[in-house]
Amino acid sequence: MPLASLYAERWLELNETAFKGLARLQTINTKVLSRTEIENIIRESSLIYIPGGNTFLLAHRLHISGVMPYLRKKVQAGLPVVAFSAGAIVCGPNILTSKDMNSVGSPYFEGINATPFNFSPHYPLDAHGQSMKDEWLADYHFFYDNPIVMLSDGAYVRVNGRKTTLIRGEAWIWRKDQEKEKLEEGKLITL
Repeated sequence: MPLASLYAERWLELNETAFKGLARLQTINTKVLSRTEIENIIRESSLIYIPGGNTFLLAHRLHISGVMPYLRKKVQAGLPVVAFSAGAIVCGPNILTSKDMNSVGSPYFEGINATPFNFSPHYPLDAHGQSMKDEWLADYHFFYDNPIVMLSDGAYVRVNGRKTTLIRGEAWIWRKDQEKEKLEEGKLITL
């Protein structure tokens, strides 16, 4: 589902090479496929792969195509998702922790709601970078209550129903009106 990029075809060969022998990729392109065709692809899929790019463009395309409610239903019913960057952000309740520019002018901010928290990928490891991003993310908590999981590059979490675990890398969780907490690899993330 390379919907977060204006130039998805540039990455298609790289993704096909990465998944060779593991899976057969079927690209969802909302510009050329009907909602029914997209839903059929999702229905027959054993996994949804959502790469990065512009989060607002991704959410916009999912909503404009009319496929967001169906995708949300399938993912919430257990269809596995592998996502990173913009793809991870769209898995949360909304996409308002994205630092991308809303260049598409999208009025759609709802996410897949596969997790009870938002993601903030590319979280810096240095104190100065964290301070700047924390200041920006504090504005989110002024309006919204759900926690934010901040992932450094290379970190990943596994979400299995209501259980979320940091598998690898450095990550933090920030709950409203609390200090952010560094997560430990292999431990369940409590909300």
